[in-house]
Amino acid sequence: MPSRVTELRLPLWLALVVALFAGPVLDAGFPDGDVWPLTFVGIGLVLVALRGRRAGSAFLVGLVAGLSFYLIHIQWATLFLGVVPWAALAGLEALFFAGGAVLITLAYRWVPVVWPGTLGRALLLPVVVAGLWTLREFIAGNWPYGGFAWGRVALSQSESPFKGLVAYLGISGLSFLMVAVVAVLIELALLSTIRGSTRVLAGAIVIAAALAVPAWPTFTDGTATIAGVQGNGKAGYFDSADRAYGDLTDSQVLAMQGLDPAANDLDLIVWPEGGSDRDPTRDEFGRYVFDAINRGYGAPLLSGVITESPDGETTYNSSILWDDGEVVGQYDKKHPVPFGEYVPDRAFWRPFAPELIDLIGRDYTPGTRDEAIDVGDFVAGISICFDIVDDQLITNMMDQGAQVIVAQTNNADFGSRPGQTDENEQQLAIAKMRAIQTARSVVNVSTVASTRVIDAHGDVVDGTRDYEPGTMVTTVDLGTGTTPAVVASRAIELLVSFFGLATLLMAGLWRGRRRAARDTANGPVTTIRGGDGAVLVR
Repeated sequence: MPSRVTELRLPLWLALVVALFAGPVLDAGFPDGDVWPLTFVGIGLVLVALRGRRAGSAFLVGLVAGLSFYLIHIQWATLFLGVVPWAALAGLEALFFAGGAVLITLAYRWVPVVWPGTLGRALLLPVVVAGLWTLREFIAGNWPYGGFAWGRVALSQSESPFKGLVAYLGISGLSFLMVAVVAVLIELALLSTIRGSTRVLAGAIVIAAALAVPAWPTFTDGTATIAGVQGNGKAGYFDSADRAYGDLTDSQVLAMQGLDPAANDLDLIVWPEGGSDRDPTRDEFGRYVFDAINRGYGAPLLSGVITESPDGETTYNSSILWDDGEVVGQYDKKHPVPFGEYVPDRAFWRPFAPELIDLIGRDYTPGTRDEAIDVGDFVAGISICFDIVDDQLITNMMDQGAQVIVAQTNNADFGSRPGQTDENEQQLAIAKMRAIQTARSVVNVSTVASTRVIDAHGDVVDGTRDYEPGTMVTTVDLGTGTTPAVVASRAIELLVSFFGLATLLMAGLWRGRRRAARDTANGPVTTIRGGDGAVLVR
């Protein structure tokens, strides 16, 4: 039986205004704002603005919403890179947002026609809409050049009561659930076949059910004592003119002066991404420094270092584990940041911005080594900077037996004082979600901020002061169990995305067939105009 629905279609000018406000509201749910309920409000504003639209106006509404979100959310890209890369990246992500908006508005038009009942409206339609939203996040997070997975709505929930769901659903699964909940509430509000009190009760049940899911239990086997060192040196890519060779290594060593070897029985010392500008395999003094730290503290040193292949033809952004005078483990960053750590298709892009492209003089090569490294009696999963946002790399390290995640990062290009940008806080929020998703402690060590230890529940348990040299020594649990999100890996993301797209395509096909069948049954339309002006149609 078809459901009676209060139709909601904003005039285009109002939909554009709503979309313009949706972006800042969405962003306010992320760090450093962290008003997580506003993410749900922002999702709702986007969906309301898309209802009843045609494809062209939906694209425009989505473009405005995407620009108003990303121009604010990644404003940190302007600090050292300037306006052009910031605007280009925000514009690209906004185009993906606009494409997703077209699919969602088609779902609002087609799905209720094919499945017009109350369940079709209140359940199937929200699931399809959420699946299409997740599909857009998936595509933007993987393409082009490896994608840009920043800004997925689930990443706003690191301080919310919904954060525990990421252990069951993963990042993309939580994004799907958030959009589905908002879409259900919108449909319940518009369904006139359901009494008002029933609508309120149904909405409350949906929210309560999401909150009632218990935290996934964590399982551990022993502990490890890990020291994190934040040197606060001039580690930015564009700081090279203001530093001499060896300055970064010196900054890390100086930061360790307050770390008493006699008072700390360490299992591992961690320096950040780019922690040393001396490769101990090629620099004699670098070898001396690494050996001295290793012997003095009686623990291996894990440091970010720029390494080269034996023939010198390729360069890697690496994390090396130094013990007993040699490299005993190494991870090379698998996904260097395009237009940051390398320039893809350099010959094509250089004519558009030659000065900017030429700033990136060294192209890092994608690594092929495992993400997990054996560190004595335990296994550490290694993440370098933006690796932490890559779902597949997290899956890989868990499959390789990681018991703790060590996230090494260099945030110096995105701020030099507290509050200058939100980048380090956004990245820390992602690390918190990864801790819950994997049921592993995360040791997040930065050159400047934010150096923190996060337990398997996503809570910060230790850290240093931001933008100051410092150390932290923390005993962390070594995880042994797994979570549904780790077992499912990317299956949830692919399943809901495929379901949303497949259902939309079926709805479009069936809708077209019904229209063709109806036109055939009615026969050709003939218009007869009488002499008195009357019009007859048969």
